[in-house]
Amino acid sequence: MSMRSFKLQKGFTIVELLIVIVVIGILATLVIVTFTGIQQKARNTKRNTDINAINSHLEAFYAQNGYYPTLAHMNDGTWRTTNMKGLDPAALKDPKGSAQTLVASPAANSYAYAVTDDANASCAADESTCSKYTLTATLEGGGTYVKQSN
Repeated sequence: MSMRSFKLQKGFTIVELLIVIVVIGILATLVIVTFTGIQQKARNTKRNTDINAINSHLEAFYAQNGYYPTLAHMNDGTWRTTNMKGLDPAALKDPKGSAQTLVASPAANSYAYAVTDDANASCAADESTCSKYTLTATLEGGGTYVKQSN
């Protein structure tokens, strides 16, 4: 009778290690995708909040003056400080944008402000005829958020 010596198995097999690595990879992917979606939703919510804040200040300005400011005035920090007290300049900056200014037509990473007269023509030459405006935020994942004058 021969005696066989059995080694005690210590550690993990390569198959067990691969299974653990695959499971960790799947979990990491789920966390990253979920986190990215949550961040995108938070930025879109901030866009909506910013547009609503600007809208409120524009309507208050209109109630006092009978017209809406031009794009040039909205982008002039000194003018804004004097005429739109309480409007946080950060509200003019898209969460992924780089400047606290509005642009003339909708674009990614910035807010658009278009102001016209009753005939939907430019009122830049005579601000007192500015009677309509449209504020637009381009949302991540597609779509826009739009606020118009009352």
